Amino acid sequence: MIRNLLFDWSGTLVDDLPGVITAVNGMLRSAGVAELTREEFRARFRLPYTEFFAEMLPGLPLERLQQLYLEHFTHEHTAIDLLPHALEFIQFAAATGRRMVVLSSAPLPHVTAQAEALGVRDAFEVMRCGVIDKRTEILPLLAELDMAAAETAFIGDMRHDIDAGHAAGVVTIATCTGYENAETLLTSAPDMLVRDLSRLPALLGALTGGDGAYPVATVGALILNPQGELLLIRTHKWSHRWGIPGGKIKRGETCEAALIREITEETALTLQDIEFVMVQDCIEPEEFQRSAHFLLLNYLARCADAQPQVVLNEEAQAFQWLPLAEALRMDLNIPTRVLLDECVRRGLLGRMTNVE
Repeated sequence: MIRNLLFDWSGTLVDDLPGVITAVNGMLRSAGVAELTREEFRARFRLPYTEFFAEMLPGLPLERLQQLYLEHFTHEHTAIDLLPHALEFIQFAAATGRRMVVLSSAPLPHVTAQAEALGVRDAFEVMRCGVIDKRTEILPLLAELDMAAAETAFIGDMRHDIDAGHAAGVVTIATCTGYENAETLLTSAPDMLVRDLSRLPALLGALTGGDGAYPVATVGALILNPQGELLLIRTHKWSHRWGIPGGKIKRGETCEAALIREITEETALTLQDIEFVMVQDCIEPEEFQRSAHFLLLNYLARCADAQPQVVLNEEAQAFQWLPLAEALRMDLNIPTRVLLDECVRRGLLGRMTNVE
């Protein structure tokens, strides 16, 4: 069962080939090198892109290559379109509860701007971009996101994507919508080769409750600092609403160990006086970025640091320490509001701030 989808960006989901060719030709022109036609570019371009530029512009350091590319790439991201059937497939994947991640060599500012302009940014849990060699990046990414290789597919339009998928032991799906043609892609032996993304829903099948899908157990904590303020974070995963940090319990972990790990990863904070509060059934939450069924194990804890320094990872976009009255006025996601109300009802926050 494929539950996780890794996507290349350029040539797989979006048609940015004209802009890339324009940028590369600008780089060549500035160095006095002959420009490439579209056919010549497709025949010669390859990933990792450092190998391509070592041939075309030998001797230029990586930092200079990246600077030149950004200078010559169009910043009119609204002119870039999704490839045919890409939106329908993203919608299918979201509706069937699949996790989606972008793994791309394209610069993160470009991919983010394009995704936002195209209205699909919130579909993706993580955008890992600016990657030079996906073959060395994919395994750490799977480990970081707790994605099982056997339940994951990597969809891309170049041999490098397929080679990266093979390196991680995931299912590899090549699409003929981008930079390399079918004959070239087949030399890397993908598990599937498709003309475009239109056939993938039928090939993957719908994710239903009868095929082994179960609720996902997660942990999260309402954290207080020494001043008695509450930590709230905002993530695109919850429709940009404010909530608490947390995440999934890994196999073999206790709930409290999972909580400590997730809080460390997401905020860099150390917890003390951890207290279990409640379990919430969270079935098909409308605010969440995809179809899901969670069991939310909610905790209350104090920050162990006298002067806590929050360091967010890429899952969150902002944080605030707020007094209870202000926290209750925030645009909270529903599970966080339920947890706050329960803590207030039971007088837990007052007791927690008095712990010595």
